[in-house]
Amino acid sequence: MVTEAEVEQYLTSLSNWGRWGDDDRLGTLNLITDDVRVAAASLIRSGRTLSLSRDIDPEAPDALGSGIALVQRFTGLHEVADHFDGKALRFDAVTEYVGISAHGSNTHVDGLAHYSWEGKNYNGFPESDTTSRFGAKSLSVHHAEAGFITRGVLLDIAALHEVEWLERGHAVTPDELEAAEARQGVRARPGDALLVHTDNVAAILTEGPDAVGPGARQAGLHASCLPYLRERDVAVLGNDGVQDAQPSGFGLDFLRPIHTVGLVALGLWLIDNMQLTELAKVCQVENRWEFFFAALPWRMVGATSSAGNPVAVF
Repeated sequence: MVTEAEVEQYLTSLSNWGRWGDDDRLGTLNLITDDVRVAAASLIRSGRTLSLSRDIDPEAPDALGSGIALVQRFTGLHEVADHFDGKALRFDAVTEYVGISAHGSNTHVDGLAHYSWEGKNYNGFPESDTTSRFGAKSLSVHHAEAGFITRGVLLDIAALHEVEWLERGHAVTPDELEAAEARQGVRARPGDALLVHTDNVAAILTEGPDAVGPGARQAGLHASCLPYLRERDVAVLGNDGVQDAQPSGFGLDFLRPIHTVGLVALGLWLIDNMQLTELAKVCQVENRWEFFFAALPWRMVGATSSAGNPVAVF
């Protein structure tokens, strides 16, 4: 295990700042090259698809106890009649307003403006570039317009320990990631979407959260996994939780070190609160732990996050 001082050093020793130019806004998405996408497409054999997201439900907006719960849907009836002064025609339509706090219990992408450290976002962009009125000026999710189209790899840590789900607060180490690779006969490589299965979401949906917000215990990655993510040049990290083990084992400055160092130093895009239970079952049955992966974030200017529906294709 590493000390808090060593984790702080990761902010410089693992940094990708300047690696793809001083004005780079894509971070690790630069690792998803045309060749990587072509190779990923070659993994499609049966065409079977699996959603890796849960429903976004206004009736249950915070099922995982994130403490960030806002999902609104308003359906406007009789659109056509409204346009024709109430005249009833043989056809009609509805309109809709949807409002959502994307950084919440739902499956969502964290963009590079989501976290900062000492006033700086990824690649040195100032935190002040993000304002409440205009959103993220420099590191908006709309820069990821090409999406996450790449090879997906699932590392099943729950299966490694022969449990349905990991104990709350279990901190996954790099040794466990490598042990899962050896067990499954697969290895994370540059440009991959690495998905880590702890079945944390299934545990919370079954037993309920033990607290709300950052105080809730969750299985996730320990900060010592950060060099592994940098060395393997993972492009996207997905988890059935909030990435970080909670509690992290460190002080409040590193409440979520995977988020802080990953987003700020590595420029690593994160997908939180994925639903990986069914994917793990399919991978086990087919003895295949790699697949075509696709996720398409919102092309919304200024947004720091995006709800989404990642899919795996076999």
